[in-house]
Amino acid sequence: MDFTLNDEQRLWKQTVWDFVKKEVRPQAAELAEKGEMHWAALKKMGEMGLLGMTVPEAYGGSEMDTLSTVLAIEALGWADAGTALTVAAHNSLGCAPIVHFGTEEQKRTFLPGVATGEAGLAALALTEPGAGSDLQGVQTRAEREGDTWVLQGQKMWITNAAAAAYIIVLARTDPARHSRALTMFIVPTDTPGVHIGPPERKMGLGTSHSHAISLENVRVPDAYRLGPVGRGLHQALHTLDGGRIGIAALSVGIALAALEEARRYAQERQAFGKPLAEFQAIQFMLADMATAIHAARLMTYYAAWLKDQGRPYTQAAAMAKLFASEMAEKVTRDAIQIFGGYGYSREYPVERFYRDARLMTIGEGTSEIQRLVIARRLLAGEMPE
Repeated sequence: MDFTLNDEQRLWKQTVWDFVKKEVRPQAAELAEKGEMHWAALKKMGEMGLLGMTVPEAYGGSEMDTLSTVLAIEALGWADAGTALTVAAHNSLGCAPIVHFGTEEQKRTFLPGVATGEAGLAALALTEPGAGSDLQGVQTRAEREGDTWVLQGQKMWITNAAAAAYIIVLARTDPARHSRALTMFIVPTDTPGVHIGPPERKMGLGTSHSHAISLENVRVPDAYRLGPVGRGLHQALHTLDGGRIGIAALSVGIALAALEEARRYAQERQAFGKPLAEFQAIQFMLADMATAIHAARLMTYYAAWLKDQGRPYTQAAAMAKLFASEMAEKVTRDAIQIFGGYGYSREYPVERFYRDARLMTIGEGTSEIQRLVIARRLLAGEMPE
């Protein structure tokens, strides 16, 4: 796909790939096994602009276009999916809502420190123990007392929460269930009453931490309200549209890593007196893997291009996320199959790739939600371009 990139994007792509090969990939397996975030690499990412890709330069960011951000997340996904998720969630979920919906004062207060990583990362809290795909089921409450809002509730699976300078919280400001009942708030993590649990024990993505959050009488000023009262659901859905492009790119990166490992192993491993790569069954698997990755990459880049052009991209983002995430699960599964018994061993990386890929069809909207988004747009008359 280099033919779609300008000189600046090509240079950025090469810079990020050089970085992840040296600074991220070599430590990925060890840190994932220990369940530790890659802080050494994350610090350097702040210095090179990877933590401020969605933030304008006026607020300390590197202000990348969507395609350039996708190129970076894909490279990070190839190197370490957990670190890629940390960076993607920070940029698309933690920083972007303030960029899009924040006041000038909010942008100047909160963005510079997280765009470089000096103040910590950023996070978004939507999911709750009883509300995931159904955001209108959010029960966390925000009640106004003069110029202050008091938040009460529980959140779950919040990426980067313990490392965040602030968490954007979706809360109910109207007890009725309707589209204008929710509002977003910027909550600094050092606010009294914010309790962040230990990292969840997960199937994969050991270098990305997700946490439960408890909000007990958390008081924030009205100046920390993000946008008008009642616009929280709209803001959350807009944010997720952009985030889905990042998950698609991450999925492509994981699948590419799995394909490379499977190809190498097939060329080296002997069976029945010849390399696995000489068997047509293996060749067909590799061909299907490469073709699916190429298709997913094209879909992802196209969704990013639409967003950069200021054109509607909700359906394209959902399609890219759906196809790329399910593709990554299939490709990593097939990589294990090519490895045989060794693929099931933690001595080889493909089993880690499989465990990491499994979340991609769940986070930022399940595959089922993506199909609903696509179908509703289709039935409303929106055909894919």
